[in-house]
Amino acid sequence: MPTPLTHDDPVALGPYRLLARLGSGGMGTVYLARSAGGRTVALKTMHAGIAADPAARTRFRLEADAARVIGDRFGARVMDADPLAKTPWLATEYVLGPPLDEAVESGGPLPEQSVRALGAALCSALGQLHRSDVVHRDLKPSNILVTAYGPKVIDFGIARAIGDDRLTRAGAAVGTPAFMSPEQAAGQDHDAAGDVFALAGVLVYAATGRAPFGHGQAADLLYRVRYAEADLSGVPAALVPLLARCLAKEPGERPTTEQLAAGLHDGSGEFAEHLPPGLLADIGRRAAEVWRPAPPRLPAQPVEAGHDMVTSPARHGASRRRFLAAAGGALAVSAAAGGGVWWYRGRRAVPAGAEKKEPEQTRNLEPLWENNGSDLDVFGWGLLAPYHANGSIWLNLHAIAKRLDPSTGQLQEKMPFDTDWWQATAANGRLYLLDTDFTGNGRSMVIAAWDEKQNYIHPTSTRLEAASAEIMPNQLLCISGDVAYVAVGYGKAPEDKGFSDSQIWTLRAADLRTGRTLWNKPLPKRSGKSKRLHFLAAKVVGDRLVTHQEPADGKVHIVVRDTRDGTVLWDEPYDADGPDSLRSGIAADENHVYLGGARLRALRLSDGGQAWALRSGQAYSPPTLHEGVLYTVGEGAGLTAVDAARGKTLWTETTAEADRAYTGWRPIVGTRYAYYKNGLQLRAVSLSDHTTALTFRTTAEHFHTDTRAGLILGVDPGLISAYPLK
Repeated sequence: MPTPLTHDDPVALGPYRLLARLGSGGMGTVYLARSAGGRTVALKTMHAGIAADPAARTRFRLEADAARVIGDRFGARVMDADPLAKTPWLATEYVLGPPLDEAVESGGPLPEQSVRALGAALCSALGQLHRSDVVHRDLKPSNILVTAYGPKVIDFGIARAIGDDRLTRAGAAVGTPAFMSPEQAAGQDHDAAGDVFALAGVLVYAATGRAPFGHGQAADLLYRVRYAEADLSGVPAALVPLLARCLAKEPGERPTTEQLAAGLHDGSGEFAEHLPPGLLADIGRRAAEVWRPAPPRLPAQPVEAGHDMVTSPARHGASRRRFLAAAGGALAVSAAAGGGVWWYRGRRAVPAGAEKKEPEQTRNLEPLWENNGSDLDVFGWGLLAPYHANGSIWLNLHAIAKRLDPSTGQLQEKMPFDTDWWQATAANGRLYLLDTDFTGNGRSMVIAAWDEKQNYIHPTSTRLEAASAEIMPNQLLCISGDVAYVAVGYGKAPEDKGFSDSQIWTLRAADLRTGRTLWNKPLPKRSGKSKRLHFLAAKVVGDRLVTHQEPADGKVHIVVRDTRDGTVLWDEPYDADGPDSLRSGIAADENHVYLGGARLRALRLSDGGQAWALRSGQAYSPPTLHEGVLYTVGEGAGLTAVDAARGKTLWTETTAEADRAYTGWRPIVGTRYAYYKNGLQLRAVSLSDHTTALTFRTTAEHFHTDTRAGLILGVDPGLISAYPLK
């Protein structure tokens, strides 16, 4: 629902008085506004910094033009626009209906008759565009508003004329991966047939509540869109053949919008007659909300005592690459171009002294499932990390691997892997692990992959010379692209297969395609009494390998290396509150790496210099970076959101239980909630109003995301549990 204006929002833009915010993001803000004559509009703006980019202004103008092409029957009517203003703005009708994704999420999948009517109407909308030689290129559930008179297609931020690629980077995949066409995913030309492919994906979502190629990381989705078959399970049987044709990989094999419409619906009856009662009721409720009094404007956020901030020089303008949004998804404010009532992932401040009441919902919900897995705390080396690969959750325990069904947590099968969790990782949907090289007489190891079809571990061509498989602390840190990063030891293994003073340890980068070792760097010796691994976490960012390295027990450093030759670029101590918390992962982007501990701070990725820091006298959990915002758990404060670029606190959760906030693991961030442990609860805090929406019973200490299955996996000794990720 709409949220209050902030103290620095304008009073009016053009002839429209601003009433409330509908949404905000990195690109701009969408407001609820009203004209002097009483017409309510959704007014979309662009941040001034982004508006300084001529290409951004051009896209903004083209968006308004495309919205006019589709017209007010199939889109949100354009009331007015000023793309040349200092703050460019676009005013459209305020559409009285929910976005399709929100309608399905709240009311469940639509019945077949609704899907057919929706699809036929969307065919007419796309046909209107295509006849004007315009393609949408980002058709998805959040860009479709469902009204009682038919759906309306919105957000034409990346629409373009057919054959016009002047504003598209060559070879770039622009759009939303889950609903892209194969040709769009490959960075090729996307024409009317591409919109038909996306429309079929939207209809699969409407009928089942999920996208036809699942969800997960962009790279995985792009691969499945191009090469995998669509998952049509749950789609009404009569619709499967038609939608399967639309989802053909070759554009020429797909029907036109006219052919698809004829196969979906005969056009009889009013659109509202085909909608379920719950959705019609929601549309009516939204219509009534339009004339509710606007919420009062928020005052300026007071400066918090003790929060001194050290900042780096301000950056001028906006990243062109970020604006073009290649392969990563839609524009940040895409959902709100045509109005409607939108949930807001925003950053609004909370007035000092304002009280927020937690919703009276079911408290302490049970996990979706639990599985008693023996020896989850493997030989003292730390709690395991589950992996999602080949459609399953894998628990790599010493000498055995368990494979769980993500939907039930039930054991699917056991595999005789002689591998532990830190010697395995998932990449590109496959499970990789360090394995014995049986041809090397105990003097080498190989990187192997699980072969799903042949049901066995298949060695790759990548052999690691001078590496002893019997040494337990060997680590497969991560895989980025075709390069694997591994820490391996060579020498005699003691009886416990741990460290010994005589072992030689190295960090290596190996090419999985050629099998060639790209570089090999020495690591410090470890005491035979040590029960700590060399590395707690690793992540590749551009041409940097960022690691949490433990050169000696209890002493953690953030060490950044050049991925091209392994050279250490910089090395800084990490004053974390316990090394185990750093197993939760690394928060970094192309400019900075972000650290918790005694201070929340940002270090420049280039040289390790401090860009900013918050000093508040409290401990922070390791942070999580999500869409330009850092989320961290503050000791005695709870969940806190911070602007990653500036180091400015955006909001802190309102809770009476902050003293129970757990800082030993980083928060998990979904699209609607951020999750963290508070006492014996996994708490889901709404990103829109910053209050606790749900809590789940948990005894877990570590939490991992399984985005493909839409799960949070909690791990504690002897038990793995699953919670919904939303």
